[in-house]
Order: sequence, then C-alpha cells, then structure tokens
Amino acid sequence: MNTIYQKKHELWLHILFASFAINDEEIKSKLYDFSQIAFRHMKWLGSDLLSSNADYNYDRDMLLLKQDSVFAVLNALKDQVKQMQKLYSNNVLDKRVQTDDTYLLQYLEQLLQDQSNNQEVSAFNMQRKWPEADLDPVQTDALTLFLFEESYKEYELILVYAYMQARTNETLHFDVFQDLIDESHFHLKSFGNMMAKLGILALPRELHEMTYKIKDLEKFVKDGIAEEEAAKEMCKELSEAINEPKLSSFFDFINYQESYHIQLMQKLL
Repeated sequence: MNTIYQKKHELWLHILFASFAINDEEIKSKLYDFSQIAFRHMKWLGSDLLSSNADYNYDRDMLLLKQDSVFAVLNALKDQVKQMQKLYSNNVLDKRVQTDDTYLLQYLEQLLQDQSNNQEVSAFNMQRKWPEADLDPVQTDALTLFLFEESYKEYELILVYAYMQARTNETLHFDVFQDLIDESHFHLKSFGNMMAKLGILALPRELHEMTYKIKDLEKFVKDGIAEEEAAKEMCKELSEAINEPKLSSFFDFINYQESYHIQLMQKLL
C-alpha cells in the first residue's frame, strides 16, 4: 500500500506539471482537474493506510523530463499512468482510483489522435523571457528566485497540512487545514504556470520527513506564521521592483491572501 501511495504522489506531480507545461488552455485546464482527482486519491489512500494501522511518507523516485512538444509530454504521462495501473488490487477504493486513471488514459489517447494538439512546449527552454513584458535582468532574477522558493513552499505546505489533517479529529483544525491546502494548491498552480512561461519549469525538491512529522504543533504554527510574514514581504518587494502592472497587481493579490493565511493559522493557536 505504501508503494501505491508513493506512486500516486508521483503521478499527481506528473499530471500537475504536464498541465503547467502545456500552453493550450483547454488541455491545461483538463489536466489540472485530473491532478486534483489524483490528489484526492492520495487523501483516500492515506486514510486507508492509517485506518489499517499503517503509515505513509512523501518519498519520491521520479524525474520530470524536459520535453519540447505536447505529444512528448502526453506520451510520457501516459506511460506513468499505465505503470500505476499495475499496482491496484480489487478492493473498492482501488477500483475507484483505477477507473479514474483509465478515463485519464482515454483522454490522453484522444488528444494524441489529433495532430493539431502537438504544439511546441517552451516550459523547459531556460530562456527566462516573460512573454507579457520586457523585464530587465535584475527583475528577471528576482522573479526567478521568488518562483523557485515559493513553489517549493506551496508544495511543502500542501503536503504538510494534508499530513496533519489526516491525523486530527478536531473539526476546526480539519477545516483550517483544508482552507490552507486549497489556497496552496492555487498558489502552486499560479507559480507553476509562471515558471513555465519563463521556461524554467522544475519540480520542487523532495520533503525530508522531519518537515511533515510535526512533534510540536504550536511551534510549527508559529514558525508558519513567520514564514507567511516573510512571503508577504517578498511579494511586496517584488511588486515594487517589477515595473509591469499585471505582475505587480498579481503579487499584491498574493500578499493579501497571505495575510488571511496568517489569520487562519492564528485560529489553530
């Protein structure tokens, strides 16, 4: 079961980053929906493990291949889904998860049958050119650093909050964790798509188990509030540094969201 959990974690990331890499808005949106289904699979599989007095971790063993076409991305994703299919058993949960994956495979096959879908993928070209404005090198460096740091932070928070949510019976805690997970999904999606536009799309680094096996919840929440304060400051500095109205307003928007995250975390205290 732990192997299934790890492979589902990896498949979630494969689907998610395929959605970031592809420019076509319809395909991007559909793949992102499938990634959210895969994340729910992780939640269910994790709960099933805990109910059996077993456990799971966030170990990974995967690479994100730097593809240069939509069909290359889709074929690589199709291979990952097919490998996952071999791991399921015949219980009710696995059957549900397997049929979801089967539908994803059918969708991928449908896309691969239409040659017009095979557009260029520029998400990995490392050009670091923002398509909507001419940023100078200092602005580009600041944006690059922010995206790498914050995409890892959001990935980390999604997994840490999900880990703690699965282990609480307190309704208030569960609800706050869910809000924070949902917000971090949106932020990771936003930052991932921005990284793809810059040609610097990359997986966040793997989590060490000490990151999510929290022994002092109060300290974790207080540290999290400090981290959100730091993220707010980074958003403010980036908004002021980048002379491009759409980007500046976006980072102001994220800044205000981080403020509410702090309020949610203070509820936990």
